Amino acid sequence: MTSKPGQTAWPELRRRRSERNGEQGGRQAVGRRRRFGAAAVGSSLLEMIITLAILAVLTSAALPLARTAARSRQETELRRALREIRFAIDRYKEFNDQTGGQRLPAELRTPSGYPKKLEILYEGFVPAGNVDGKKVFFLRRLPIDPMTGKADWQIRSSADAPDSSLSSGDDVFDVRSRSTATALDGTRYNEW
Repeated sequence: MTSKPGQTAWPELRRRRSERNGEQGGRQAVGRRRRFGAAAVGSSLLEMIITLAILAVLTSAALPLARTAARSRQETELRRALREIRFAIDRYKEFNDQTGGQRLPAELRTPSGYPKKLEILYEGFVPAGNVDGKKVFFLRRLPIDPMTGKADWQIRSSADAPDSSLSSGDDVFDVRSRSTATALDGTRYNEW
């Protein structure tokens, strides 16, 4: 096709229009990207805030469960420690009863047959008449009370009333925790 002077050919016109549209379209696309980019950042911030809110709710729900689980583990450890000490006291009494008290050193003997002090169970003693000098132990170590964090147990004597909190100190019949806190089952730890 030939064109008249001063007129441009159709393909040339189309090309120029498409270039112009492309430039404008390009500017519009950049503007759209900026607008959508800002919206995308805004929605990401909103999503992040919602996610953090959900996590906060879940964490606040999980904390009491974690505290209860930790308390339950402490209670289990307290029961284990009490069982271990009471078993050692019973083994000492059994040793005393089997030997008629004659194998115990004179300074450790009690009328009831229970240990005079709690320390005897883990410090040990050399039985009377033992020539090799080997000590007899009933505990490896004194367990720590998980409620107080110390190995300081409340001692009950065989002469004490079952509900008394003070010991006469003649012997060690039983031990209790010194903690007066309330357990998960509603009882006090010093009543276990």
